Amino acid sequence: MSAVAVAVGTMKSAQISNPGAGFQIVEREIPEPGVGQVRIKVKACGVCHSDALVVEGSWPGIPYPRVPGHEVAGIVDAVGSGVSEWKKGQRVGIGWHGGHDFVCPQCRRGDFMNCRNQQVTGFSYDGGYQEYMLAPHEALVAIPESLSDVDAAPLMCAGITTYNALRHSGALPGDLVAVQGVGGLGHLGVQFANKFGYRVAAISRGSENAVLAKKLGASLYIDGGSVNAAEELQKIGGARVILSTVPNSKAMSELVGGLSANGRLIAIGVSFDPLGVAPVQLILGRKALQGWASGTPADEEDTLRFCDLSGVRPMTETFPLEEANAAYARMMSGKAQFRVVLTM
Repeated sequence: MSAVAVAVGTMKSAQISNPGAGFQIVEREIPEPGVGQVRIKVKACGVCHSDALVVEGSWPGIPYPRVPGHEVAGIVDAVGSGVSEWKKGQRVGIGWHGGHDFVCPQCRRGDFMNCRNQQVTGFSYDGGYQEYMLAPHEALVAIPESLSDVDAAPLMCAGITTYNALRHSGALPGDLVAVQGVGGLGHLGVQFANKFGYRVAAISRGSENAVLAKKLGASLYIDGGSVNAAEELQKIGGARVILSTVPNSKAMSELVGGLSANGRLIAIGVSFDPLGVAPVQLILGRKALQGWASGTPADEEDTLRFCDLSGVRPMTETFPLEEANAAYARMMSGKAQFRVVLTM
């Protein structure tokens, strides 16, 4: 993605110059949008666990220096030629899905999320850990006025991933849906599941999350550290859907036995280790395993509108852009309650 033409001033950016080197706060020229691009004045940007792939250099083909950040909320600051749907001053966001080519077989079928040449915000081009950024016009999302920038930012990735996975899960109101993990993804998953009308079982380790889980909308809390969570789910009929938000393949595998007949375990917690599931576990009862990745800009707008209407909100901790290293460390520690957001 080529961009810079005429300098219009400078901005602060938190960049990764080399994998593993941590963030540098640098001054850069504010870029001019090119054809089909929009310049966003960033107001808030969530710090997502997937940003570790940029920070540590685990994602192939990333050119450095690179500015991460794919949970962006801001306003349109300028538009390039050929852009008519976005206006200066309009509130917009951008998530993981950072653009598509419109011409590959998947795009021709409308499956933009699986575009063969999909761009990823903060990976394919510089993301939202800076005061201004450029993005392709097709990747932007309109933000409802009632959502604050800090609330909207995490919904661009964590929010859409949990919302979209659940609404496509096949579960119906009244079904038992279990959310594994009450953390950055799980605390949103419990809220969405409750608002969808499911009977919600929250699963985590330790008793400290029990009160919070029920406050978020869970009707049942299962302490997976003291009981067999799969057996506990079977005692109440088995889960029609288990939304696994934990980045732990072993923990996911242990829950397959808690599915009901025709049940489905949906993995959204990222792990590179294989799942340990016997085929007979799936064959008996016609159970299924599925992975789910965020969604398109249209899906993101659905997520934001639903949150606007239902009151679902992320729990956040904020840091100024200049403290990007501290914010990233807080997120990686697993102790944040629950989404870390950089503010400009």
